[in-house]
Amino acid sequence: MKQVLVIGAARSGIAAAKLLQRHGYHVTITDQKEIPEKEQLKEKGIEVYDQGHPDILKTIHWDFIVKNPGIPYHVPFIHHFVQQKVNIITEIELAYRYGKYLRYGAITGTNGKTTITSMLYAMLKKKGEAIAAGNIGLPLSEYVYEHEDISCDVALELSNFQLLGIDTFTPQVSVVCNLAPDHLDYMKDVDAYYESKMRIYKNCTKEHFFLRNVDDPLIMRYAQNIPCSILDFSLVRQDVDVYRKNGVVYFKDIPLFQEAQLKIVGEYNLSNAMIAACMAYILGVSLTHIQEVIATFAPIEHRLEYVGEKQGVRFYNDSKATNPHATAAALAAFHQKIILLAGGYDKGISFDELNVYDKGIKHCFSFGQTKDQFSSVFSHVTINDTLQTALQKAIEMAKEGDCILLSPACASYDQFHSYEERGKIFKELVKQYLNKQ
Repeated sequence: MKQVLVIGAARSGIAAAKLLQRHGYHVTITDQKEIPEKEQLKEKGIEVYDQGHPDILKTIHWDFIVKNPGIPYHVPFIHHFVQQKVNIITEIELAYRYGKYLRYGAITGTNGKTTITSMLYAMLKKKGEAIAAGNIGLPLSEYVYEHEDISCDVALELSNFQLLGIDTFTPQVSVVCNLAPDHLDYMKDVDAYYESKMRIYKNCTKEHFFLRNVDDPLIMRYAQNIPCSILDFSLVRQDVDVYRKNGVVYFKDIPLFQEAQLKIVGEYNLSNAMIAACMAYILGVSLTHIQEVIATFAPIEHRLEYVGEKQGVRFYNDSKATNPHATAAALAAFHQKIILLAGGYDKGISFDELNVYDKGIKHCFSFGQTKDQFSSVFSHVTINDTLQTALQKAIEMAKEGDCILLSPACASYDQFHSYEERGKIFKELVKQYLNKQ
């Protein structure tokens, strides 16, 4: 019997272990923390090692390993298997092998993935059975475990961590929406990060499609030797496959939707909508259903999310902006003066690209681990320890017509468990202020 090791017992790891066990593998699962589902897994015949990775696991011949994508390859326990040249995959690859009736619209890139995936999912649902999976929604292995024989369209958000662990995964249509430095605490260097994104189309053929953002010079540099059919898109050019003209977005000569229908703000969100609409059309969604979603789609929580207004001051939660490129996109979406709240966990990325927005920043209240780094980026900066203090001072400064924007340009791990927790705390603090008499 073939032996497989699953490293990481989060929801996706447990689903992967159960899927493997059903298909006849002898499965062992291990995690640094206690695994609450330990007894249920053992009842299925799955071996469980929790609260650490014992050395005995290094002595076993594994046919392959399924690794949680968040665990870096340079962690000693993982690195041992890398050196032994054991094949290490992620649960996306595993689910692909057994989900024979799934069709994929796969989305990666640095920023905008969740918006595109959510919009595509809403469009695919209009057509029939559909799920959102990967970095959003269900772990793909969990869906396959429960619905292995069902035909389904999948809007699949993929991180570069997940793409590093694919062997055969092949989407019907894919996109790298944009590129900017990120995850340099995980990857060897920025080239390795960019190159990992391009794995999304590595197994495709001419019957598959790749949407190429010709406005992004990094994509044009790194998206080489593309084996599938290329569809170029642009916000500024019209000599491409997906373009805008006189307020209408076209796929070739087919009008996908009118720009005025789109409710979410910012040029980058128009680009996101162009991508989602084109992918949906390729996957068989009707123009009517595409346009219905475009007209009703609301902003994703924590992504330029409007929170409220008081005395002419508007509050926006963009906690999902965990790198400077995402914050730059947010800053470009506003025309009024911005009071910016920024800072957090240091991923080793420069904030210099934000300097071009200095004239539009009334004041930056920085916080967290990177709080001191914004003084060299913006002309007007006040350094704070916490988000709460930064917000309080921003409220004291704000005048009618200003907007207070949380767009941290950093991950959250210095003071919060996740960007979601950071955004929720921000919204709670804002709502407390809005409700004060």
